[in-house]
Amino acid sequence: MPVRSLALFVLAAVLEIGGAWLVWQGVREHRGWGWVGAGVIALGLYGFAAALQPSAEFGRVLAAYGGVFVAGSLLWGVLVDGFRPDRWDLAGALVCLVGVALIMYGPRSTV
Repeated sequence: MPVRSLALFVLAAVLEIGGAWLVWQGVREHRGWGWVGAGVIALGLYGFAAALQPSAEFGRVLAAYGGVFVAGSLLWGVLVDGFRPDRWDLAGALVCLVGVALIMYGPRSTV
């Protein structure tokens, strides 16, 4: 289950961050409504990717995804926009990913 869950988190991150980036490009960089429309579609698909998580707890999934979003946004910036994170960015992303692991995959009591 963790492998499927992690793959869905990656897919959700690409769709949400990519969708937001497309909207940003369309609006702020004046690339046009086609970019905005593609971004809106990607953002909608993000919702489906999140809904496919094996966990049935919406709050848990979205809280954990928040950490994936933080780390993924920094990575997107590096790969797409030439952003260079500093040690505080990297430390913050690591803290977020540890939070994801605790929230999603920490042992749960059966009681």
